Amino acid sequence: MPVNQDVIITCALTGAGDTVGRSPHVPVTPEQIAASAVEAAEAGAAVVHIHVREPETGAPSRDPRLYREVVERIRETGTDVVINLTAGMGGDLVIDPEAPLRQLPGTDLVSGLDRLPHVEELLPDICTLDCGSLNFGDGSNLYVSTPDMLRTGAKRIQELGVRPELEIFDTGQLWFAKQLLAEGLLDDPTVFQLCMGIPWGAPADPGVLQSMVNMLPPGSPWASFALGRMQMPWVAQSILLGGHVRVGLEDNLYLGKGVKATNGQLVERAVRITESLGSRVATPDEAREKLGLRPRT
Repeated sequence: MPVNQDVIITCALTGAGDTVGRSPHVPVTPEQIAASAVEAAEAGAAVVHIHVREPETGAPSRDPRLYREVVERIRETGTDVVINLTAGMGGDLVIDPEAPLRQLPGTDLVSGLDRLPHVEELLPDICTLDCGSLNFGDGSNLYVSTPDMLRTGAKRIQELGVRPELEIFDTGQLWFAKQLLAEGLLDDPTVFQLCMGIPWGAPADPGVLQSMVNMLPPGSPWASFALGRMQMPWVAQSILLGGHVRVGLEDNLYLGKGVKATNGQLVERAVRITESLGSRVATPDEAREKLGLRPRT
């Protein structure tokens, strides 16, 4: 597989994990998230992947008003960047292992359509579609995204004219994503994000990534990322296999041992790795063309 010569860098700005207390650089308020998006774009990110958090607590949120404020703040700056909103929130199920039908605090489980109000309102360039259920870390926390939910969500995203980025956490999810494509619920080009190293999904193993790349529909644009200290090695790994890359504080808080990063610094590091491999960093307009997105308005 050829090295990718024109690399789209995505920056995942804040995520939904319990990271706010672990780094002062994790953006929380809409103002902070928007400023971090601009910082990432100025550093070389063509795409920003956006979650929102409750401003007072830093807890993850699905509030469309928060998404609207972030997107409006980014657009008001005139910054040219592709907007990618998560639509994965609302899939968390925490069960009592002794009484599995009882839900525990931390559960936020809604239907496939109820994960999309902010996408329906804001019509971003891209929204994510998490392509299956997963034992999410240790304990009794599950991420739930059933085939019925996925079919319903994919159809609605298609009706809205938004490009889904298919979040793939394991090989079976990739298998099902291809089934959605076969059923006509996804349009070309189908965009894949191969998510590695999330317990207990696909491990951050180069051989596993190669196997997943081999499963992709021919010609589909794809990116991959890995968590923590594997984030920057995975930039090189993805490029060498022909893919695009994702970095950001959603997945990793550090530039090096004990050195807390900002989103801009992580993007700058990804730019250096990309260019050191003889590749170039794609502009937002080039990313729009490669991913089949609407031109910038």
